[in-house]
Amino acid sequence: MTTRVLIIDDDEALAAMVCEFLAARGLVVEMEARARPGLERVVRGGFDAVILDVMLPDLDGFEVCRRIRERSSVPVLMLTARGEETDRIVGLELGADDYLPKPFSLHELLARLRAILRRTRPGGERDNAPLRFGRLEIDRAARVVAVAGEVRSLTSHQFELLCVLAESAGRVLSRDQLMQRLRGHVLEAFDRSIDNHVSRIRAAIEDDPRHPRRLITVRGAGYVFARSQDGDLDV
Repeated sequence: MTTRVLIIDDDEALAAMVCEFLAARGLVVEMEARARPGLERVVRGGFDAVILDVMLPDLDGFEVCRRIRERSSVPVLMLTARGEETDRIVGLELGADDYLPKPFSLHELLARLRAILRRTRPGGERDNAPLRFGRLEIDRAARVVAVAGEVRSLTSHQFELLCVLAESAGRVLSRDQLMQRLRGHVLEAFDRSIDNHVSRIRAAIEDDPRHPRRLITVRGAGYVFARSQDGDLDV
């Protein structure tokens, strides 16, 4: 499987070095020096991951990450000279999958990128036909979730968790089963519980997240993705 990566960084010398290094290891890498055209290319799709610098001339990288998450669940690895903890937290909360401060080792960058790709491809090859449940559509190929045609924002981890649940619609999955199917990377990446991720997914797809009708808790057992809600017609 060909892996396509887009680097958005105005340091063209650094971007070219990263591009050459990754290309030598079998990745297809493209570069964009400015935020807005880079964002347009991400939204059009076709990339498996994005390497995004925070300090860009035309738009802050944090804002770019936020806008990406409004339209796509493509994995984002942020690069920045700003290594403070607060900046890392902001980036992760906006939906970045990992955060690497400059200067960095190219080998560490590759390792982190591969880890992100493993997390976002937990089941290897699979049928990528869209999943439709009433007004909810999960486009696994484009990594986009929409409710009544409106795209909803999820991180790549939350997108994968939603896919695992939706692919087993009607079946109760325990937290251990979910972690096993996700290879444990949700907790490794963010030190957050499955419950926290489920809450974020509900906020994105449920009409009333406090009273979910799609992603339901089964006390003492785990979670079940309901095939239908009142008023839904599954396609």
